[in-house]
Amino acid sequence: MCYYYALNAGAQTLKNRFKADFAAAAGSESSTPFTPVHSANGYKHPQLPVITDENPREIQLMGWGLIPSWTKSGEDALKLRRMTLNARSETVFEKPSFRSSIREKRCLVPADGFFEWMNVKGKKYPHFIYLESREIFSMAGIWSEWRDRDRGALLRTYSILTTVANSLVEKIHNTKKRMPVILSREKEGVWLDRGLRDKEIRELMSPFESARMNAHPVSRLITSRREHSNTQSVQQPYEYPEIDSREGL
Repeated sequence: MCYYYALNAGAQTLKNRFKADFAAAAGSESSTPFTPVHSANGYKHPQLPVITDENPREIQLMGWGLIPSWTKSGEDALKLRRMTLNARSETVFEKPSFRSSIREKRCLVPADGFFEWMNVKGKKYPHFIYLESREIFSMAGIWSEWRDRDRGALLRTYSILTTVANSLVEKIHNTKKRMPVILSREKEGVWLDRGLRDKEIRELMSPFESARMNAHPVSRLITSRREHSNTQSVQQPYEYPEIDSREGL
């Protein structure tokens, strides 16, 4: 699955990469501020950049954890969000929370790495996974709008599509063997095409080439409850002698 990822790029780099501007903040003519995120924790439902099929020339900040439009209350929304950080590509067309969005509301989720855990003899070892080129890439996402009637607020939220792990990621995420759907640059615009048929959408949700990816172990700072983990050091290589001989990455 994908519950932690990174976007180390600043606002201008993202604007250049996607040829898009940040959306104006509510009630303001200026764009929404964004600073690099070294470790985004999905369970905290952060506001992170996405590019939607509705407006591909605009970068919006949305909450991670999709709230379906039919959600009845704020209490229900909070419960649902913990279960909608990811959407399985194999069942996304059938699940009530996702089946409308996969056909009508797709988005790109920029990242430059994500975190997964290797299980060795019952112990988990975090790894940082990224493109060998260290470029920004897009994860395939879906989004939704939900109006909180109690507060009168319109919330835009998203979920990241997952698929079976490629040969690199399955050595790390060796229990679930899942990974986010990563789109090549050539397929980013295709994913946002509102005219796609179900079959064409399914064909895009395949594992990214392992030969174009790399990974290394990182410290357990990523899940520390006492230390601040949103720092560059969370991505630095870290040695675990007990797994060095088993990695084979």
